[in-house]
Amino acid sequence: MGRTIPSFRIASKMEFMEWKNFRRALPKADRKLFDNMFFISVLYNSACVCCANPIRIQPILMSILFQHYKELSKISKYLGTNKEITDTNKNRWTSKSP
Repeated sequence: MGRTIPSFRIASKMEFMEWKNFRRALPKADRKLFDNMFFISVLYNSACVCCANPIRIQPILMSILFQHYKELSKISKYLGTNKEITDTNKNRWTSKSP
């Protein structure tokens, strides 16, 4: 019998523990920021489960990037700098190739 695969919640905690030495090397003021950044992935655990990727850090990083992207979009709209961050790239991804 093989090993059972841990839930993503447990696997993400395991991944966090693997970054323990990196965290320790950060200045004390940055450790809390690192913790907050890393735990953003908890917001997207259900999406990470659907990813079914054996490399744990990839869905965690995607969750962090996605949350930061959402925050940047809100800030951009608030400042009125542009309609939406994606406007310039929207056609690139949605149009069909000839």
